[in-house]
Amino acid sequence: MTAPSFWPAENIWEQVYPLLPDFTVEVLPEIDSSNSELMRRTRAGQHEPTLLVAECQTAGRGRMGRVWQSQPGDSLTFSLSLPLAPKDWSGLSLAVGLSLAESLHPDVGLKWPNDLWFQDRKLGGILVEAASMGGRSQVVVGVGLNIRPRAADGLNTPPAALSELLPELVPLLKDKIKPEGLQAAGLQAFHPPCTLQHGQQLKGGVEKHLGDLGFQIKVTANESHLCCGSAGTYSVLNPELSKQLRDRKLGHLNALDPQGVISANIGCITHLQSGSGLPVRHWVELLDEALSSAS
Repeated sequence: MTAPSFWPAENIWEQVYPLLPDFTVEVLPEIDSSNSELMRRTRAGQHEPTLLVAECQTAGRGRMGRVWQSQPGDSLTFSLSLPLAPKDWSGLSLAVGLSLAESLHPDVGLKWPNDLWFQDRKLGGILVEAASMGGRSQVVVGVGLNIRPRAADGLNTPPAALSELLPELVPLLKDKIKPEGLQAAGLQAFHPPCTLQHGQQLKGGVEKHLGDLGFQIKVTANESHLCCGSAGTYSVLNPELSKQLRDRKLGHLNALDPQGVISANIGCITHLQSGSGLPVRHWVELLDEALSSAS
C-alpha cells in the first residue's frame, strides 16, 4: 500500500481487505492513465484486486478515445481492477454508474451509457474495460470526477464539479459563534501558505470565510505571496536563509499589530512559531476555540 498521508488509503484497505484478502491500494502522484496502468498489469499476469488513485493523469481516457486530463486537486481519478468473469458484461457499466450516483448526491443522475450528470452538466465519467489472460478474466473500472469547476473548452456547457455539492458552512456556523468568542480571538494575521495559494491555487477563501463568520482577519499587503522559509530543501540545507525569510515574513505580519497569527500549513505554523512571541496556530484551531466557548 503506497499513499501520501492525506489519502485515507489505509482506511479503505481495512474496509475492503476482509472481502478481498489480496486487495491493495496505491496512490500515485502522476501517471498517464490509471486504467491503462491496470490493464498493462493485467496483461503482465497481475490479477490482484487493486485500487489505483492518480493525483495527476496526463493521458486519461474516456469512451471512444476521448481524453481526460487531470491536475492535482482538480479531479478525482481512480481505477479499480478486479478478477471478474460474469456471464453477461452488458449491465456492469450501468451498475457502476448507479452506485456512484447514489453514493454522491440525490441530485446526481446517470446519463446513458456512462456519464454522471448534475443539473444538466457532466460531473464525471466511467470507463469499463476487460481483459482475458491465461483463461482468467479481469475487469478495470475507471472513474473520473470533477472536483473543481473546469473551463468549458470545446463543450456546449461548463462541466459540473463536486465542489458545487458541498454544503455552505458559513451559514451553518454563523449562529453558533457568540460575540464574546469573536472578541476573545481579537485581530488575527493570516499567512496564506504556498501549498494553498500556489500549489492548490486556492486564494482568499480562508480569510473571506473567517471574515464572514465575524472574525477580524488581515493579510499583509507586503509579500504575502512569498514563502515564509519553511518549505523546500533550503529549509534543511540553508537554515540561515530559511530564518531570514521567516523573520522577514514575521516582520510584515507583526506590522499588522495582531493578537495572533494563523495559517493553514503545519510546516509554516511550526516555522513561524519558532521566531514569534505571538501564538501561531492553524485557522481551524481559532474556529474550534470560538465554537467551544459558545457551547
